[in-house]
Amino acid sequence: MTSVSSPPSPRPSPSWGGRGRASGFALLEVLVALTILAVAIVAFMQLSSQGLRLLHLSDDYQQAVVVADRVARATDVIEEGADAGQEGRFQWERRVTLVPVPEELTPGAGPRLRLYALSVAVRWGGSRTLELASLRTVTRAVAP
Repeated sequence: MTSVSSPPSPRPSPSWGGRGRASGFALLEVLVALTILAVAIVAFMQLSSQGLRLLHLSDDYQQAVVVADRVARATDVIEEGADAGQEGRFQWERRVTLVPVPEELTPGAGPRLRLYALSVAVRWGGSRTLELASLRTVTRAVAP
């Protein structure tokens, strides 16, 4: 039996120190991969930074709501007017105005209702404002 041998390969084997292409990554491929990785890392850092800024802003609004609620609840004596104050870095302004109640909504006998509009504005940071508005009723006795 005769054996048929295959013709020799025209390219030398790279593992034996030939001049052919090596089996690995070229410098350009590595640079492109590092550039893509750097862009992804920078994008992730910007998203994290934006998330922290939004978390801080949300905390500011939550504290402003607490201040506005505290100022609104502290209004015991209802009379028209305005006053202002400061709690920490929050400046607040409270306004109370009388709202006219139509006669058809008031009971014929008994105490008469007075309706007041209560508005509390809280400002901080130069440009941030939160406003809380509410209505309060107060009864006053009818003179005999």
